[in-house]
Amino acid sequence: MPGIVGLITTKPRQWAEAELLRMVETMEDRTLYVSGTCIDERQHLYVGWVAHKGSFAAKMPLQNESKSLTLFFSGEDYPEPGLISRLKEKGHSFDCERASYLSHLAEENADFPRQLNGRFHGCLADRHAGRLTIFNDRFGMHRLYYHEAKEAFYFAAAAKAILAVCPQLRTVDPESLAELILCGCTLENRSIFRDLHVLPPASAWIFRNGSLEKKAAYFEPQEWEDQPILDEERYYRQLREVFARILAGYFSGTEMIGMSLTGGLDSRMILSWHKMEPGSLPCYSFVGPYRDCQDVIMARKVAHAIGQPHQVIQVGQEFLSKFPDYCERLVFLTDGCLGIKHTPDLYVNERAALIAPVRMTGNYGGEVLRAVRAFKPVDPMPGLFVDPLSSIFQQAKQTYSRQLAGHPLSFAVFRQAPWHHYGLLCLEQSQLTLRSPYVDNEFVKMVYQAPQSALAGDHICLRLVADGNPALRKIRTDRGLGGSLARPAAALLRDYLEFTFKAEYAYDYGMPQWLARADHVVSGLHLERLFLGRHKFYHFRTWYRKPLSDYVREMLLDPLTLSRPYLNRKAVETVVQGHMNGDCNYTNEIHILLSLELLHRVFIDRKEN
Repeated sequence: MPGIVGLITTKPRQWAEAELLRMVETMEDRTLYVSGTCIDERQHLYVGWVAHKGSFAAKMPLQNESKSLTLFFSGEDYPEPGLISRLKEKGHSFDCERASYLSHLAEENADFPRQLNGRFHGCLADRHAGRLTIFNDRFGMHRLYYHEAKEAFYFAAAAKAILAVCPQLRTVDPESLAELILCGCTLENRSIFRDLHVLPPASAWIFRNGSLEKKAAYFEPQEWEDQPILDEERYYRQLREVFARILAGYFSGTEMIGMSLTGGLDSRMILSWHKMEPGSLPCYSFVGPYRDCQDVIMARKVAHAIGQPHQVIQVGQEFLSKFPDYCERLVFLTDGCLGIKHTPDLYVNERAALIAPVRMTGNYGGEVLRAVRAFKPVDPMPGLFVDPLSSIFQQAKQTYSRQLAGHPLSFAVFRQAPWHHYGLLCLEQSQLTLRSPYVDNEFVKMVYQAPQSALAGDHICLRLVADGNPALRKIRTDRGLGGSLARPAAALLRDYLEFTFKAEYAYDYGMPQWLARADHVVSGLHLERLFLGRHKFYHFRTWYRKPLSDYVREMLLDPLTLSRPYLNRKAVETVVQGHMNGDCNYTNEIHILLSLELLHRVFIDRKEN
């Protein structure tokens, strides 16, 4: 995972430098990343960095002319138009490297990093003031872990880097484990590991003389929440203006950009408003082994309409043959915070990076523009987990409910994004640079002024597409929105697509037990072939029963797995045998059990990584 690592300590340099080198070594992959280290004994700072080759922050550190400020930065910034020119007009000189202006921006603004816009974290060393500042983006999406030890303050973009030098932290926190099982993520800026925490959004923590002086924040969500609500027409006009203006920044830089194109609205809105020369933007979509899904069918039409090439990345036999390796790599790359059901995402992002090192997506559009809540607590199979873990599940539900209080958009961008969406983002960012305009500061700030009517439905998004490129409005979405069909035919098509979507959900992993038993009775008819692959590109219910069955048995029936103190051994055996027999559906339980077991084997049981 690209990012910075380091420690702030008053201990001798020989000890601290060895700690730093071990942390950087844990992070780097010489085939993908560039890395380096820097030591400032005067400020007790030992810092390293890892970045994608040729990316925005590939060349570190950054300094101002007097070298009084040194900045270590990871991620990307999308500055407002004219900012770089204004810095040059003030007499600052810097090279053409994309991040080189940031140290001068810090010199000009005492409240830095408030001016930054993007997903990032960093460390600013101010020699004149004798101050260090550890910071991150205002949504907390470019995660930075930390551990406050007696001998040092450790920080790192990956938990594994801190675990490498603090092996005593290789213990699962029970509260975090319960949240991971129920919610798919840990909550309230906790990590899965005891005493290893996550820097809160918009942090600017100040250190002096090797000690933490103040845990400050440079931004509070209330600043956006307190804006006046606009009427729908005025809101739409201003939103359209902001969206059209910010897009150019996300297509800037010298790296090749590829468009991850779906059949939905969010990626289509981007293409409707950012005009590119025909043939200059490679587009791609993901597909499974059965048939072209609706994303592929619609994306191909969208790409053709704007004159851009389109290709598919297929998840098939090659992926399945290497599934054990992808499972272990996923857990390692994401520090165990992402379930192995996302192993296909690792596979497709590896291949997307071969097309272009930057992936433009419509990610987070639904969460921001349509207030989509992407996760909630889901109870596991009764009896699968035993006390004391099972007793903590209710506490996890209460924690989640407590976080729902307040503005729904604040939950989406300041809690859901850094907690729930982080795992997949971390996985994607390990392979390439991922961009989305839907978490742009100015754009999100604008959406806070939306009336409720603008958030209840897709009409605002459809209107944005139509105003940007009417031809794209005439192409229906994967769920049947838009298009040029007359109303009765369009309604019938939407009903059909909705039915196939829900049927595939059932046959993929959502089939209740009574239906699984009924389906088993008529299994000779192979009804799943009618639905699988129409909307999704991975299908674990059938994969676990057939091509991946040996791996599932080997892992989950292993005496080591069955000895985990929080598991009911007989229930685990029931899950495996029932699913393999075909008369039960335990897809989600197998996801959870495999993910937890790999977490133990990769991070807890091993002395070294």
